[in-house]
Amino acid sequence: MSTNVCTSWAPVLGFAGCASAICLANFGGAYGTAKAGQGLMAMGIRSPDLIMKNIIPVVMAGVLGIYGLIVAVILNGKLTEPDAETGYATYSQYNGFAHLAAGLCCGFSSLASGLSIGIAADAGTRAVGAQSAMAASWKKMGFTGDAGGQVTSSGDSLFVGTLLIQVFAGNLGLYGLIVALILSQTEYSCDYDGGN
Repeated sequence: MSTNVCTSWAPVLGFAGCASAICLANFGGAYGTAKAGQGLMAMGIRSPDLIMKNIIPVVMAGVLGIYGLIVAVILNGKLTEPDAETGYATYSQYNGFAHLAAGLCCGFSSLASGLSIGIAADAGTRAVGAQSAMAASWKKMGFTGDAGGQVTSSGDSLFVGTLLIQVFAGNLGLYGLIVALILSQTEYSCDYDGGN
């Protein structure tokens, strides 16, 4: 075995994987939460009774940070210290690159998921609120006909559509988490004996 397989700089890759998983996932979660909350508050001005019903995207965006935390903790547990007797590194480049890839998979997937959750939630919650407010105003004006389904609708059709968009947007982060967990299971360590 060649001693350059476990170089002294290999742990930098593992630590970079930990940092990228948690930081990028939190960026995605923060953006998704902020953007979804912005739409939720704008919708709440006209339809305050729908705030709790439409808070789901805020929760889904917050979960993304947990994905990054899980991956960062697992990767940190895989990092190994140099051998106490010889001082040689036992953490291989193979592990380092695999763990960096795991962190980037989870981090960037969660970032993309947070962006899509935030943008879709902002537009979706505003639309649900507008539909509900429009239905209420039609009733106040005395229109009792169908009017294209707007009078009797409470916004459930748009709400279900918005919820489905959130589920599929949230799945992006979950896919990254799954791949990161698979990549984190790779193992190759250097065992130094007298000949190597």
